Amino acid sequence: MLFEVTDVDRKFYEAHLEDFLPKRIIDVHTHVWLEKIQSKTTDTSDRTVTWPERVARKNSIEDLMETYQLMFPGKTVTPMIFPGLPSPKDVTASNAYVRQCAADHNLPSLVWSIPQWDSGALERKIIEGQFLGAKCYLTFADPSIPAGDICIFDYFPHHQLEVLNARGWIVMLHIPRPDRLKDPVNLTQMIEIEKRYPNIKLIVAHVGRTYCTENVGSAFEVLAETQNMVFDISANTNAEVLEQLIRTVGPKRVLFGSDLPITRMRMRRICRNGTYVNLVPKDLYGNVSGDKNMREVEGKEARRLTFFMYEEIAAFHHAAQATGLAPRDIEDIFHNNAKRIIESARSGVPDSRTR
Repeated sequence: MLFEVTDVDRKFYEAHLEDFLPKRIIDVHTHVWLEKIQSKTTDTSDRTVTWPERVARKNSIEDLMETYQLMFPGKTVTPMIFPGLPSPKDVTASNAYVRQCAADHNLPSLVWSIPQWDSGALERKIIEGQFLGAKCYLTFADPSIPAGDICIFDYFPHHQLEVLNARGWIVMLHIPRPDRLKDPVNLTQMIEIEKRYPNIKLIVAHVGRTYCTENVGSAFEVLAETQNMVFDISANTNAEVLEQLIRTVGPKRVLFGSDLPITRMRMRRICRNGTYVNLVPKDLYGNVSGDKNMREVEGKEARRLTFFMYEEIAAFHHAAQATGLAPRDIEDIFHNNAKRIIESARSGVPDSRTR
């Protein structure tokens, strides 16, 4: 068995999730990779966090599918897959693995793009790999740019957005900058993408990294004018933020995503002065004393901890109740909205085998 499912987990699932979730689920935000083709992250700057590596050193497609079987008994889950966070030298092999997994299991997938590709290279790689769009990360921006100054267009440049727009493909956007969603540069550029590239299926990951209410500011007031961009709830356990999201954009523009494998973590998340802190059982994830986003707990508190995945969905369940979502809305968020986006993006990908 890949990991243990305890009585605590089973009782939590039965009490909070089993009846809430629809029978069919699409998870739009999952990473698959093999340790042998993806180097350990060596970036110790403030461009990324390293605690997710404590959860899983690899996540093969077999591990991913077993995770769903263990966590969601009685449900059928279809993931949209893309690589983990590769180093630049691992991008080709990482994309090749995702491409093979998607073909073998008939799954939607995204290419891991790098900003140095010209528009023709990006288009060719997506079509040849039968991907539905692209995912990138702020670590791929020019190394000379200070972490706090990176903007979206530094790793999703305009020439790439133009071809993604022309084809109607997906962009999975993990926004940069320390202020996260409330950052005015982020908000301005997100709205620019929506207006300038209206055919892109823009998925804003993690609700714009709003893990704490302090990350929001006036963002939802600004984003109320948008009509196209959608938001995945991956790795977000903040029920207050999720409630604001639903009230701002409505249930047709919210997607379930997990960020597996990190949501296999056994934890509970709290916020301290605008910084999220993952409470984890002592010694389960090694020495976390130097990590501002991690804190160990012991005894009864530790024994009550369940999966990050369950905490995320339970927080969304709370937000759904607070906003009066109907069962049909839940089915849209956990399946239908993603199905619509995936099918639309797929129509823009000619079959490379017939060319």
